Amino acid sequence: EIICGLYIILISCSPTVNAINAIFANLTEYEHRNSCFPSVLRQQMRDISREMFYHGYNSYMRYAYPNDELNPINCSGRGADFDKPDNININDVLGNWQLTLVDSLDTLIVMGNASEFRRAANKILDSLNFDNDNNVTVQVFEATIRIIGGLLSAHLLIDDPSVPFDIRPSGYHERTFLEIAHDLANRLISALETSTTGIPYPRVNLHHGTVDYRFSNITCLAGAGSLGLEFGVLSRLLCDPIFENLANRAVAALYSRRTADGLLGNRIDARTGAWLDNFSGLGAGMDSYYEYLLKTYILLGNQLHKEMFDSVFAAVDKHLRIGRERCNHGNGRPPLYVNVVLTDSETLATSWIDALQAALPALQVLRGNLDAAICGHALYYAIWRRYRAMPERWSWRDRHPTVEFYPLRPELAESTYFLYRATRSPFYLHVGRDIVEDINELTRTQCGFATLHSVINKQLEDRMESYFLSETIKYLYLLFDEDNYFNIKEDKYLFTTQGHLFPMSVRNLHSKCSDYSIKDYRQLISGNLNSINSTNNNSNNNNSNNNSNNICDNLGDMSFSVPLKEVYFRQIEEMVGLS
Repeated sequence: EIICGLYIILISCSPTVNAINAIFANLTEYEHRNSCFPSVLRQQMRDISREMFYHGYNSYMRYAYPNDELNPINCSGRGADFDKPDNININDVLGNWQLTLVDSLDTLIVMGNASEFRRAANKILDSLNFDNDNNVTVQVFEATIRIIGGLLSAHLLIDDPSVPFDIRPSGYHERTFLEIAHDLANRLISALETSTTGIPYPRVNLHHGTVDYRFSNITCLAGAGSLGLEFGVLSRLLCDPIFENLANRAVAALYSRRTADGLLGNRIDARTGAWLDNFSGLGAGMDSYYEYLLKTYILLGNQLHKEMFDSVFAAVDKHLRIGRERCNHGNGRPPLYVNVVLTDSETLATSWIDALQAALPALQVLRGNLDAAICGHALYYAIWRRYRAMPERWSWRDRHPTVEFYPLRPELAESTYFLYRATRSPFYLHVGRDIVEDINELTRTQCGFATLHSVINKQLEDRMESYFLSETIKYLYLLFDEDNYFNIKEDKYLFTTQGHLFPMSVRNLHSKCSDYSIKDYRQLISGNLNSINSTNNNSNNNNSNNNSNNICDNLGDMSFSVPLKEVYFRQIEEMVGLS
């Protein structure tokens, strides 16, 4: 800020070039650009982010609502594919449940738009009905994080006395978002209750609330093990522990199937409990399992999940991490988390990383390992800069996308936001500016924002996923809106994997319940957690530094003006093919 202020003063005084150079003589071009982000530019980027949200939101309401998603090229809506029930790419997410509006509710609150929130809330309260011709099969995971999460976040914020404006819809007591979320959860719960392994079946028929076995028993680590926040909060609001207990059982059942090296796989058969893919990683199909182990501890106080998180991440750091030991020190290639063979952790399974892994730096911030977060983010930012978007998969060996589309995913924006809040480095404001401007230029249409079918030729595809409004734009807006209530009170809220805001106060809700028993699923977990942690923490690599008691040891050297030293930044650029 001091450097930024000096720059503005010098410019306003019309100084000579020599005078400016004298002030910035000790800064390289890299440091000069990234050490300053003027307030006026920050306000401009905030306003652009807000305008982008309303361009997408208003287009959805005008052209698509009450359908689930907006087709931003044809200016129309899309819902479930009743003609092709096996079209799970569509039907897993689209259940004819006003998806984009439900998913966007708390973004309206973040934007401070109380009147539009109340209008949107009343639309949902008046018309959302899962019995209304909803004979469609949906994915349990997507229904939970998008619909139940959106409804619970809105309900909690309506009842949150600290929210600084009135968002309560008229007549809210007659029907609440909690009641709707409970209705949906009751339709999903058969996927958990009927499983003999404890691993939820992936899909249910929404109308009947029964498991739909037509679409196989195959689920994934993230899909089966990332229900804990939403189901836990629902249980505590209802004083009914069944949802939280079944979600916790699923987490433990998956954890119990880790390998001798402590690793977990990707796809798994819910009926037999057998892994179906012989690789382990941190990207698609796996990411949010690790995220929710830590976040259910933070929000709900689940100590067992914290122990499990420490255990599995010690194994991840030991077997999946390659490159030099520290981000900002030493020699060697940049740190990178790779996919390894599940049954042979010394062997690479693939040479690609995927877009969902770009959220890992945000998790590393929560974990307290800022050093790892900085390097991981820098890699994904370099990939973004090369293509002005994030390819779904990218080969670090061939330096080329293996899956070229970009469906407006939020993960890089999320990590950028978390790293800025942790470091306050202007570098991350520059990253956010790049993301905003690239999305606005490359994907904007007359009626919204479209998926990039290819990050190479920039061809568009006619789909705007709901998470663009619920996550991508929310994180970008918060990045630039320094005085936003949810930034000022950032320690009072936790973001779900879908970007929904849950107040930290929910941790103690069940203390008001007359009978609330959280089951202990340690008996499902093979092996002793303490012995696992002891074994891993005595290893000779840097993994022992990841214990939460050593957070300050992981902050790295922040004495320079940008989070990543220029020599390492240039190394990552070369790795990605930018130089």
